[in-house]
Amino acid sequence: MQRRRLNSFLIYLILGAWCLIVLFPLYTMLANSLKRQRDIFRNPFTPPWPLEFDGYLTAWSDGRFDLYFRNSIFVTLVSLFLIVFLGSLAAYALANWRGRWSTFLYILFIAGLMIPIRIGTINLFQIVQALGLTDSVFGLLPVYTAMGLPIAVFVLTAFIRSIPRELMDAAYVDGASEWRIYASIILPLVRPALATVIIFNLIPIWNDLWFPLIFIRAEEQRTVILGVSLLFGQYQTNWTRILAALTLSALPILILYLLMSRQFIKGLTAGAVKG
Repeated sequence: MQRRRLNSFLIYLILGAWCLIVLFPLYTMLANSLKRQRDIFRNPFTPPWPLEFDGYLTAWSDGRFDLYFRNSIFVTLVSLFLIVFLGSLAAYALANWRGRWSTFLYILFIAGLMIPIRIGTINLFQIVQALGLTDSVFGLLPVYTAMGLPIAVFVLTAFIRSIPRELMDAAYVDGASEWRIYASIILPLVRPALATVIIFNLIPIWNDLWFPLIFIRAEEQRTVILGVSLLFGQYQTNWTRILAALTLSALPILILYLLMSRQFIKGLTAGAVKG
């Protein structure tokens, strides 16, 4: 009994230390975004007082971050929808189609996890240019969809294969079509896995700087991360404004994660139990 308490104490001690390590940069970013620049240089770790909101007001109005946020939210939501929709369709087909070609296609999707998509940047730029989607947020949608499909197919195929076949056979007997089975049976049962896929793809898409920097030059098409990167000056940098913009850019991810954390954890634990 005493050994179990000691183990629990050590586990909570490690988790508490890890939480401090993770939360300290967030605290530093938030605290310094509410200070004047000279107070940041004086001591960046003290609590902000009095609170200064000039950085937020300047970043939102003068920096056109309202426009950048709309672009990022549009790109992220549409990309996640395409990843979940196409990935779930592909996973449903691969889970029910057992054969040599299905195994080959599944391995092909899995290979996408091991090969960074940035390797094909030049070819991707040529494709986007041929489609006439350069200098547009629409040019990012096919790239992000292709980037997120491998993990979506990998996670969802395993979940769909774990669903009892009798459920789908009973639906076939009742005259349900493939689309009805997919929408009414498969999607509700794999909801935790869908949340896992969304969380895994949300952060790379929202925080991506590589493809917007290469594909987009027009100011009205910039994403929020690209807009933040352009705030760094060559000779002088307004750190209050930058930290305020970074805090604003982190809020949507934190809010969405808090809303979907229960489904996300359920998806991870279900995958661990089912193997």
